[in-house]
Amino acid sequence: MGDTTEVISKDRVPVTPPRAEARAAKAVESPPPDPEVVPRPKAAIGLRDVRNNDKVRAYIEKANEQMAVIGYSEHGLRHASLVAAIARNICLELDLDARTAELAAIAGYLHDIGNCIHRIYHPQIGATMAFQLLDEMGMAAPEIGLIIGAIGNHEEPEGVPINAITAAVIIADKSDVHYTRVQNPDPATYDIHDRVNHAVQKSRLLIDPHQKTLTLDLITDVTEATVMEYFEIFVVRMIMCRKAAATLGCKFRLIINGTEL
Repeated sequence: MGDTTEVISKDRVPVTPPRAEARAAKAVESPPPDPEVVPRPKAAIGLRDVRNNDKVRAYIEKANEQMAVIGYSEHGLRHASLVAAIARNICLELDLDARTAELAAIAGYLHDIGNCIHRIYHPQIGATMAFQLLDEMGMAAPEIGLIIGAIGNHEEPEGVPINAITAAVIIADKSDVHYTRVQNPDPATYDIHDRVNHAVQKSRLLIDPHQKTLTLDLITDVTEATVMEYFEIFVVRMIMCRKAAATLGCKFRLIINGTEL
């Protein structure tokens, strides 16, 4: 009489409690998600991935072909690689974190890709193209946002150094002044851009993290182009470099043939 244990006979079926029955029904209605359709975290895309992308290389090569046809200096894989390297170096020398430096390098590599469509508005075109390419590669949206912002703001006079990545790309791009960029094979038909670039025999960007200076040091042949001609086409770019350097907490300096200007 005192035993409260329930005895179930073989002809009696135990009744499932209502809550347990509801849980069982829910489990049938909502099976666990298929692992194949569960969103995966975006990959950490690096410069190497971008450089090895066949589409990226093709678009940059086509951009340079168009620049050559309309008489512009080299804007191909050499320029892209150099700007990427300088942008990365600026960030690392100024003690920014490694991922910021990597994103600056990617933005530097892609900054002129829009020239494959048209020179005018190529920063905005290039930013749109970079968005599509990087999204296809699986890069996270916040990082894509930083890169396309830098691409869209790298060119004077509309560009603005909105952050450290953009500032690094601006300075890296404007630092690539050198005779090897001239694509016109006929010196007799050089315009002022050809003459100025061809006059620059040596170009280097000196980064001093202690003095907080970014110095573009040029050695030029004054018989090919005068310092005044250099300023005629580069004054707006140099103003942009000063603003970019300020964004990085630095001062921009320009030295030509040992004289600071």
